[in-house]
Amino acid sequence: MKTWPVQDAKARFSELLETCLREGPQLVTKRGEKAAVLVPAEEWENLNRARKPTLKELLLADSPRGDLNIPPRGRLRRRRPPTF
Repeated sequence: MKTWPVQDAKARFSELLETCLREGPQLVTKRGEKAAVLVPAEEWENLNRARKPTLKELLLADSPRGDLNIPPRGRLRRRRPPTF
């Protein structure tokens, strides 16, 4: 993976994009620190498909996560709780 300073990435974006498509992901740095990675769209889609949802995403999802196997209620009714 080649590293590009943000100034070079901005000035030579077409070259950055072509290198990304030809060689794979490209790292962009800002003041020497990792800032972003340019990834080909197909590889990004593969990464998103392989990603597992977080617990928060599962709990907040609109779609059901599976079938609940709730047994049918028996004929007996509940007893009243004792009063003290």
